Amino acid sequence: MPKVLFLTHLVPEITSQFLRYAPPEFEVTIQPHNLPEDQLVALMPEIDFVILFPPRIPEAALRVAKKLKLLQLVSVGFDSIDLDLCRELNIPVTNNGGANSIDVAEHTLAMILAFYRRFTVLDRNVRTDQWRGVDSGLTTYCIDGKTAGIIGLGQIGQRVARLLNAFGAKVLYYDAYPQSPETEQALGVTRTTLDDLLQQSDIVTLHVPLMDSTAGLISTRELELMKSNALLVNTCRGPVIDEIALTEALSHSKIAGAALDVLAHEPPDPNNPLFQLDNVLLTPHTAGVTFDTWPRRGEFIFENLQRVWRGEPPLAQVS
Repeated sequence: MPKVLFLTHLVPEITSQFLRYAPPEFEVTIQPHNLPEDQLVALMPEIDFVILFPPRIPEAALRVAKKLKLLQLVSVGFDSIDLDLCRELNIPVTNNGGANSIDVAEHTLAMILAFYRRFTVLDRNVRTDQWRGVDSGLTTYCIDGKTAGIIGLGQIGQRVARLLNAFGAKVLYYDAYPQSPETEQALGVTRTTLDDLLQQSDIVTLHVPLMDSTAGLISTRELELMKSNALLVNTCRGPVIDEIALTEALSHSKIAGAALDVLAHEPPDPNNPLFQLDNVLLTPHTAGVTFDTWPRRGEFIFENLQRVWRGEPPLAQVS
């Protein structure tokens, strides 16, 4: 019987949705993600699979996991995992295979709409007896007719492209690994250079993993290329944007605004200067989290574990 250790901070109501897809022959043990290291190290020698949410596990636990066949992440991001150590120990690492791509894509679109239609301002106005909207539409916009640039056209980026197309946007993309012409045509997207995308786009939305090559991808030079009326959206990882450069650009209206689900440091410093700016819309790293996401993640993850148990290669391997 395969032994599975699920380290998580999810509440039981969510965990039960996730575990609906656990095969009856799998022995699943649930432990808190912050289980003391000595207790975790004591458990690991008999474990065949580890499922992580959030994606963190100490080195000592991995070094004693002699039976471990797969380190399975519930999230898509893998920047908190020591991939070099996992390769040294011959432990494959997989993410959720885009199981939360629907959730992130919808959140991205919601942030664009909320910023364009100034929902937070309008809500506040209604509550304070200011029924007449904001400046008769002088600072509210439609997605229709805009040029949207997607940086990173993986599963999430592709879903965002479909949504933006449905709203009437012209969609550009930049990715180090281009899609096939057939996929580009099906998605209604055009590949271009990063600089060209930044110069042309009214909306720039980021969907790349955090790696050495993407840390600080958007900094002073890139922000200076953007239109003064451009909106920058980030639902991937905070360090992809240089926050000091972004704060400077927003403070001096070099771009119109930013919609950020992620920040460079989480939880953030309450004195973060971005919090003082009216042209910033913030959510607390929740783009990929809805009630509907957990069955999708659970189905994918337990199918992946079964593949490995049968001797097949895992899906969505990142290392």
